[in-house]
Amino acid sequence: MKKKTAYIIGTAILMLTIFTIGGGFYMVNYALSPDNRGKDMQASMTYMRDTYPQINEWIDSLRQHQTLKDTFITSSDGISLHAFYAYASRPSAKTAVIIHGYTDNAIRMLHIGYLYNHSLDYNVLLPDLRYSGLSDGKAFQMGWLDRLDIRQWIDTAPALFGDSLRIVVHGISMGAATTMMLSGENLPDYVQCFIEDCGYTSVWEQFKKELHEQFGLPAFPLLYAASGICDLMYKWNFKEASSVTQIKKCTKPMFFIHGNQDDFVPTSMVYQLYDSKPQPKDLWIVPEAGHAASYLLYPSEYTERVKSFSERYLSN
Repeated sequence: MKKKTAYIIGTAILMLTIFTIGGGFYMVNYALSPDNRGKDMQASMTYMRDTYPQINEWIDSLRQHQTLKDTFITSSDGISLHAFYAYASRPSAKTAVIIHGYTDNAIRMLHIGYLYNHSLDYNVLLPDLRYSGLSDGKAFQMGWLDRLDIRQWIDTAPALFGDSLRIVVHGISMGAATTMMLSGENLPDYVQCFIEDCGYTSVWEQFKKELHEQFGLPAFPLLYAASGICDLMYKWNFKEASSVTQIKKCTKPMFFIHGNQDDFVPTSMVYQLYDSKPQPKDLWIVPEAGHAASYLLYPSEYTERVKSFSERYLSN
C-alpha cells in the first residue's frame, strides 16, 4: 500500500514537473517570440497614415527629400540593430530618442516622430528593438536587454547629431518600460530627461496579469518556470526586469503619462512608478484614454505637455 501511494505521488510530481517545464517553454515562446512582431513595414506605414492623417504631409516631405535615413549598429552580443533618423529643419542640439512598444516597430512611432521633428523641430532617432522592424534577434526582450541596446544608440548619437546634443528619451508601452529601465543606468550628461507613456512596473507583474486574464492561471508554478527558462535562454529573468527598481536610481527628470482607461497596462501601475521615482517628475493621467491612445485622443494637448516638459530641461 505504501509503495502504491509513493508511486502515485511520484507520478503526480513527475507529471506536474513535466507540465510546468513544458508550460514554461510555451509561455516564453508565446510571450517573447510571437509571429506578430512588427516586421511588415508597409502594413505599419499604411496603419500610421490611416490612424494619424495629420502626419501624412510630413512623411511625404521626408520621402521626397530623402531625409528619413537608415542607420545600423551591432549590439554587444552581435545582433544587427536598425534605426531611422531625421534632422531638425535647422541645426539643433535637441534630439528625441523614440522607443516603440511590443509587436510594433519604429514606423509605428512616426506620430511621436512627427511631434518632435515637425511640431517641435527636434532631431529624431527611432530604433527598431530586437525582433522588430529591420533589426535582427530571436525574441522580444521586454525592455531589459533593450535598455543596453538603447544605451548603444545613445553612444552613437553624437556622430549623427553633433557633440553638443541634448537628448530626451520617449517610449510608449514596452518602449516606456525600456525608457524607465534605461534611466537607472549610468548615462551621458547629454541625456537630460525621460518621458514614459503607459509603461509597466515590471515584466513579472505584467506577465502575471496576462497569465491570469488570458489563461485563468496563478503565477505559481508556471510563471516561475517561465522566468527561469528565460534566464537560461536570454540571461535575464522576469523579476529583475523591473522599471520600479531602475527608476529608483534615476535622478534625472521623468514625465509619466497614462490613460485612465488603460486595461492592458493597468493605470494603477503608474502610481507605483511615480511614487518610486525621485524628483524631478511630472504626471499626467489622461481622461478616457486606453492603452497607448493618449496622443491619438489629445494630439494638441499631448504635444504641448511634452513640449513644456522637454524644453524645461533641454533648453538649460
